[in-house]
Amino acid sequence: MSYDPYSSPPPTPPPTHPLYSAHPTHPTYPWQPPVDREPEAARRRPRRPALGHHSDLRVLRGAYRRQRRVATLTALGYFTLFLVLSAFAPSLMTSTVMAGLPTGLLLALLQLPVTWLAIALYEHTARVYVDPIADRIRKQAAVDAKREAAR
Repeated sequence: MSYDPYSSPPPTPPPTHPLYSAHPTHPTYPWQPPVDREPEAARRRPRRPALGHHSDLRVLRGAYRRQRRVATLTALGYFTLFLVLSAFAPSLMTSTVMAGLPTGLLLALLQLPVTWLAIALYEHTARVYVDPIADRIRKQAAVDAKREAAR
């Protein structure tokens, strides 16, 4: 029989020895938990209805996400605009707005009120949009918990 380097080797049959089986009857390592032979379907607990409603949680996450974006983009957007103007428009930033007050200094001083505006927007959107949704979910969860405890 001659050796052919271009032919593929014959497939090897899978091992049939119990030590090589896919589901060993004993743990491989001493720290492993004992092997459970009960089928997975028998181990599952009966399904219970989830507390709350998934659509309400999705709406809450969306409202909270919008709230974060508005506040973050307000504060960081203004600061980024200030940095871009400082880097790419130095003549604008050094020009004077009033007697002796450069535009760059005025924009820098406006950073604090813009940050306060971002905080106010965050609190306003929380009070108007996010908190009512969270309260509704909290009340529904309490009703579901009482109903579940009564069973």
